[in-house]
Amino acid sequence: MSLDKLKVNLQYVMPKHALSRLVGKFAASESGWATTAFINWFIRQYKINMQEALIEDPKGFKTFNDFFTRELKPGLRPLDEGEKTLVQPVDGCVSQLGPIVDERIFQAKGHDYGLLELLGGHKADAAPFKDGHFTTIYLSPQDYHRIHMPCAGTLRRMIYVPGDLFSVNPLTTENVPGLFARNERVVTLFDTEHGPMAMVLVGATIVASIETVWSGTVTPPAGAQIMSWDYPAEGEQAIRLEKGEEMGRFKLGSTVVACFGAEMLEGFDEAFTAGAKTRLGQAMATAK
Repeated sequence: MSLDKLKVNLQYVMPKHALSRLVGKFAASESGWATTAFINWFIRQYKINMQEALIEDPKGFKTFNDFFTRELKPGLRPLDEGEKTLVQPVDGCVSQLGPIVDERIFQAKGHDYGLLELLGGHKADAAPFKDGHFTTIYLSPQDYHRIHMPCAGTLRRMIYVPGDLFSVNPLTTENVPGLFARNERVVTLFDTEHGPMAMVLVGATIVASIETVWSGTVTPPAGAQIMSWDYPAEGEQAIRLEKGEEMGRFKLGSTVVACFGAEMLEGFDEAFTAGAKTRLGQAMATAK
């Protein structure tokens, strides 16, 4: 058995939830010198450019979570202001992108998964994205871990979908069938001026928490059942986020799957291709 296959097979038997929650407790703890020492190790291990961070000194973070979700310096990720331009929502790497064909989303060579399953199992939620487009962006440990809006939108629904916590690194993506539709995730559905948009925040091994700006921590401990929340389109209770505005964050890294409605996109930007690095605010796609 190859080493890569062994790494994948071990994930099926390891206690991923228990391990992730244990790491989450440490990441949220204020442990003084121990927290600072671990942050310094993490910076060296993953070659993190702290000159981009609003707080450069590791001692300035009370918890590892504060460090991991660190804010960038203002103006560091300028937005493409094109009226029809959808911008990249995160710093990361494009895993895949393309059309949603027969309500299936391409994961990696030999693997795809269902749109319906990804979004939580309700046909009404999935229907607007039939024959639409998708992109999957992987966030590595060294990346900035706040997630922003590709375009302005009004939140209409949030769905928590319980699931597994496989790693979402390239090796696992290529070897675990239906990965993004089997891992724990938070689905957010938006109305935009260009059409319907879904932003799916996918959990993974060691992801201690998934948050949104309107509800705070969604998981843990959301539970073993699918849960959903609906939001109004108008009025004081409506939640509208502008293009480039923060919408959520990962406490430890994972993946974002974005889905766009049928006839919404003219196409993806020519530089936005599988394997390309992403930088928040740069052009991702053009709306029709």
